[in-house]
Formats: sequence, C-alpha cells, structure tokens
Amino acid sequence: MHGPRRLGPTGRGVVVSSCLLLSLTACTGTPTIDDHDVPDADRATCAALVDDLPDTLAGESRRPVEPDDALGAAWGDPAYVLTCGVPAPSDYEPTAECSVIGGVGWYVPDDQAADLGEEATPVALSLDPFVQLEVPPDYRTDGIDRALADLAPVLQEHLGEGLSCL
Repeated sequence: MHGPRRLGPTGRGVVVSSCLLLSLTACTGTPTIDDHDVPDADRATCAALVDDLPDTLAGESRRPVEPDDALGAAWGDPAYVLTCGVPAPSDYEPTAECSVIGGVGWYVPDDQAADLGEEATPVALSLDPFVQLEVPPDYRTDGIDRALADLAPVLQEHLGEGLSCL
C-alpha cells in the first residue's frame, strides 16, 4: 500500500506573480467554467456545493466566474478554478494512486504531479459527483495542498461516496 503523496514540496516557498509586479489590477479575464453533461440530481448537489464554497481558498479571495450560474467557483489571480460535475479522468484506473488530503482522495496524473511548472488538475475521485480544481503553476509550490485541505470539509458535507483509489 502506498502512503499519501504530497502534491507540492514540503517547504514553503515565495511565489511572486508577474501580474502583481506589473499592475494591481487583474491580469487575467473572468474565469469561465465549462458546463458538463450533469444529471439533474448531481446538478442540484453541485449548485448547493458552490453556494457553500469558502470566500477564500489558500489565502486567495473568491472572484466572479462566467456564466454566473456555473457549477464552479474561482479564487485569486491567476485563478484556482473549481468545477463540479466533471467526468472521471480518461486515464483513471482502479489501481490509481490518490493523495488523501483532509479525508478526500485527489487523483492527479503522474506527469502533472511531477512537473511543478505546469498547471495541475486534481480530481476528487473519492467523492461523487466529481470535483476538479485547476491549480495554476504559480500556486504549485505553496498553495495546492492548502487549497485541497480548505475544500475538504465542504466537499465531504455535500458530496457522496465516489471511486476508490490507493
């Protein structure tokens, strides 16, 4: 049995966004949340989850998304973007390893887990409907584990049991 994998380094780093250096205004547009083919029961579950998501995530403030009624939320700039009701990752297999953070099993493809310079898209496979969090490279060294831990209580409150992973 494998132990939990960390998605970022154990030390705390300082990340300075080039957006902050250039301007105090947002340098990216309003995040867009894709609508997936979500059954009505899951759509209601996701809508309730989105309503209860925190105002801050890993120290970043929640911000508007498009469309207004999206099954998701965003925080920070560049934005962490959460989407509820996503399909299982195409490369998921029952023997896949997960990082368990706050009691939630997050699946991240090995290539994303290893490359801190790329966006990561952990999917909470241990809960249903599935939730994905897009994590920009800016937050990979200092915020990914914190963000997933911040989300765990509200995800567990709203979502049912999902797939298993090691």
